[in-house]
Amino acid sequence: MVFPIIPLYSQNPTGFISERPYLTLTGQALLKASQLGKDTIKQFVSEFGSTLNLVSVLVETSELFNDDDIVELLNNGVTTLFLQDAKYASRLVEEVGVPAERLALLEGSVYKNQFGVKNDFKLEDIVPVEKLDSKILTQAILSSVRTDRTDGLYTTLVVDTFERCLGLVYSSKESIEQAVERQVGVYYSRSRKEIWVKGLTSGNTQKLVSIQLDCDADALKFVVVQEGRNSSFCHLETESCFGQFKHGLAGLEKLLQQRKLNAPQGSYTNRLFNDPALLTAKIKEEAEELTEAKDRNELSWEAADLFYFALAKLVANDVSLNDVETNLDMKHLKITRRKGDAKPKFVEKKQESKPEAESQSEAQQVETLRLGVYQSEDKKSVDEALKRPIQRTSQIMHLVNPIIDNVKKNGDKAIVEYAAKFDGVQLKNCVIEAPFPEDCFEGLTPELKESLDLSMENVRKFHAAQLVDTMQVETQPGVVCSRFARPIEKVGLYIPGGTAVLPSTALMLGVPAQVAQCREIVFASPPRKSDGKISPEVAYIAQKVGASKIVLAGGAQAIAAMAYGTESVPKVDKILGPGNQFVTAAKMYVQNDTQALCSIDMPAGPSEVLVVCDEDADVDFVASDLLSQAEHGIDSQVILIGVQLSEKKVEQIQTAVRQQTLQLPRKDIVVKCIAHSAIILCGSYDEAFKISNQYAPEHLILQIKEAANYVKLVNNAGSVFVGAYTPESCGDYSSGTNHTLPTYGYARQYSGVNTSTFQKYVTAQSVSPQGLDNIGRAVMSVAKVEGLDAHRNAVKIRMSKLGLLPEGFQ
Repeated sequence: MVFPIIPLYSQNPTGFISERPYLTLTGQALLKASQLGKDTIKQFVSEFGSTLNLVSVLVETSELFNDDDIVELLNNGVTTLFLQDAKYASRLVEEVGVPAERLALLEGSVYKNQFGVKNDFKLEDIVPVEKLDSKILTQAILSSVRTDRTDGLYTTLVVDTFERCLGLVYSSKESIEQAVERQVGVYYSRSRKEIWVKGLTSGNTQKLVSIQLDCDADALKFVVVQEGRNSSFCHLETESCFGQFKHGLAGLEKLLQQRKLNAPQGSYTNRLFNDPALLTAKIKEEAEELTEAKDRNELSWEAADLFYFALAKLVANDVSLNDVETNLDMKHLKITRRKGDAKPKFVEKKQESKPEAESQSEAQQVETLRLGVYQSEDKKSVDEALKRPIQRTSQIMHLVNPIIDNVKKNGDKAIVEYAAKFDGVQLKNCVIEAPFPEDCFEGLTPELKESLDLSMENVRKFHAAQLVDTMQVETQPGVVCSRFARPIEKVGLYIPGGTAVLPSTALMLGVPAQVAQCREIVFASPPRKSDGKISPEVAYIAQKVGASKIVLAGGAQAIAAMAYGTESVPKVDKILGPGNQFVTAAKMYVQNDTQALCSIDMPAGPSEVLVVCDEDADVDFVASDLLSQAEHGIDSQVILIGVQLSEKKVEQIQTAVRQQTLQLPRKDIVVKCIAHSAIILCGSYDEAFKISNQYAPEHLILQIKEAANYVKLVNNAGSVFVGAYTPESCGDYSSGTNHTLPTYGYARQYSGVNTSTFQKYVTAQSVSPQGLDNIGRAVMSVAKVEGLDAHRNAVKIRMSKLGLLPEGFQ
């Protein structure tokens, strides 16, 4: 657990810590954005980021920082943003790409998030630094920690800044008070029954860095820097009460620091410290040897040599391993990352022509837009490349749960409130009833109507062909079993809004529901920010498929309205349709809530495509297929598997991707998507399909010679697009197949939406006296084993009356 309270800094944070250094023992700070500028916050993080585990910023309103400022702060060591506006939090996650776990959202009087093993911070836990002194910090610890020891002492684990255990000791109320006030290791000696200041007699003193509580609040952890005569913790003159530490990097650093102060004359280490040119040359030499190493032993040997010389360079310049780890921690916190390319002098120079009219911003985008290339033999890198962007549904739930609860409690009123909050629209009514008024279709051109009609008819044909007749089987003479389909009565179809209008989703869900003859079809889609109306294309499709209502809502509130029902929104039996991670989290929630009694189509994640191509593929076709998915969203993923591709072909594809991106209006989204996308090169078609089946893509495109012959190798995919002239776009709109498909690897278990998605299957059986004679004894035998006598009697009574059992049968 983190420290029980978090200091709030509204002015001069550096000055307060200089005056009251014990404040750093909390390991955390909350900086008030309305009082401190971005530069002050960055300077504070730079100065104290290595001391404090959590440096958070309280952002009271969305006007305080623009999106670039937010990203800059999070990329420079700010761990968490404390927010009060759910709409602002949603926008940062959805549009800016801020991970949900980096946000703490105020719910009532609690900021919800995960801080170490503490799940939230109450408003009362946030204390202005002006009100804090060492006694208040001590009291905060003592009011939170507990003990079941009869002597009232608190178990205390002492670790160094590398989290290595030094020993187990005990603290009293008085020793904790002194430790906080003096910022040194002060404990209670059970043998001497008195306060024990570490190092007072041995000279092996401790500087106290921070105090933490464990998850059950029944133990303390003191993080210390061991100092003094020989920096030993144990009275037996060992580094730890559990013996000496392994040498490792921390041990090597300690040795080098000692050698720097007192190196034997003529020693090699002393020579390195006194000859910077030699040290630099050795680092370069060892780095080169590491790059040339092949097997495991050689790699570890050369890496160890490089670490030695690199650490010597650090120690020579008074840079510690802690400084390096602080830098690594900051890089780990980055939500945008540098390309990672080597400097020009370390790579072959390549000439690339650029259009003269290209602006500087476009040039930067072209430079950054490059898919990572991996060889299939490098299994570890391939596995890493195939990892989807992380969807932390469990962590997004702290934003979704209050929305669901509000809709359940307040119904239409909550939907209207969320339309104002999230969409900026003032609604009089949150539902449009059929028949839909003519103004819903304003702006719909005859050409678009014709295109939508063609697409709907093709989808109807394909899905109507999926209807099946009643199946009937006689399993034994006189025993007839059957199965027949019935439509799910009420279905809710979610049509996303957000970064793109998606009428195609409306027809892909609405037409199969109509074909299955669902009794009531309800649409839900966010209202337009411009006028509060629904997209005319969505309204047109809703009318064509016989929808009864259109709910003017998006996100979790739309899902909740359809799952539980409101005054105007009917409760449905099943919810279908893709959406962002808030929609997905809400769908997962309602399907597991017995109060809702509502199923969903499938778990949903960001859109994705995997293209398999060979040397014969048209690079422009390949690039266009990759980009057709990359433009969906920043968390989409596109993968290209190249079969026996030459380096020239790979570069042609990279160039085509860059050139086509420049022509796209959503190029900013594409650039972010490409950052977690990849090209994987393999030596055979069999290997390509093995990788594809492992990945289980939503869309699988085959741009290979004689593509139709390879469909038999496909085991896991949402939908397959066969041949060079079958772009994924055709399936998205007009070919007839459904584009609502399993993502995130769920194609291993789920099918895409189809007619049976809107149906349930009922089984029936009819048993004649002859049939009862044929299976009755088996039924009674199994029922007897299971101890279900009533089951057995149901058959026995019938067979007895039919004279099918011998007299006296038990």
